[in-house]
Amino acid sequence: MNTLHLKKKLEEFLIEDIGTEDVTTNAIFSPHEKTKGQLIAKSTGSFSGGMVLREGLELLDDSTEVQVYKQEGENMASGEVIADIQGPTRAVLSGERVLLNMIQRMSGITTMTKKAVNTLDDPSIAICDTRKTMPGLRMFDKYAVACGGGSNHRFGLYDAVMIKDNHIAAAGSITKAVENVKHYAGHMIKIEVETTNAEEVKEAVDARADVIMFDNCTPGHIKEYVALVPSFIQTEASGSISLDNIADYRNCGVDYISLGCLTHSVAACDLSFLI
Repeated sequence: MNTLHLKKKLEEFLIEDIGTEDVTTNAIFSPHEKTKGQLIAKSTGSFSGGMVLREGLELLDDSTEVQVYKQEGENMASGEVIADIQGPTRAVLSGERVLLNMIQRMSGITTMTKKAVNTLDDPSIAICDTRKTMPGLRMFDKYAVACGGGSNHRFGLYDAVMIKDNHIAAAGSITKAVENVKHYAGHMIKIEVETTNAEEVKEAVDARADVIMFDNCTPGHIKEYVALVPSFIQTEASGSISLDNIADYRNCGVDYISLGCLTHSVAACDLSFLI
């Protein structure tokens, strides 16, 4: 993650929670009191968010010491100590909830991504995320996907073109939509086209799309459509794919499978911070 963006986001989140002060902590502890605590896993999973913990506590007080024992994406067992923290009591307790919330969510995403990769069990296909992230958390959600062995799809509407069904309907055709994009965006922006049948796939190939998505297609149909696409065009499967059926897409021939569930339906990992 970009450290400047990370610090800006963490500052925003901490201000939202702390406001003018943590009245409970400030009432009980003086500015000079110190404490020690541990971040402990209460369930199995895969960890991510070490940078969040370190940078967040440093924002509150740069004398805080954080020792993280897990690498990003590393598995954790229930009861394991993930990190030791030592610093001013006010800083540690004021930042505890916000940082724990983020690390739990990120670790949940990393855990689900790793499970998707392992369940698919096809190294020729990369698992990737979507834009179905929580507003304000996209940078963290996508980072967590990468920690779990996944790949990042476009980060927003600004860094790649994806021509979807409504774009095609409004433009009149795939061909027209791609022509307009190439005229407007230039050669540095990749163009992906969403398709649902063989005719649309052929039109997207003829329009020279860079990536062709097969949307809500069965594994059998995907294999048929991949055969229509030349090797210099990348392919992606998306829609109606979950951890329950992703194994059915093994060896279907696409380059990528995108899963919205990695970020919109994540279950947070259970972690606790204890003094």
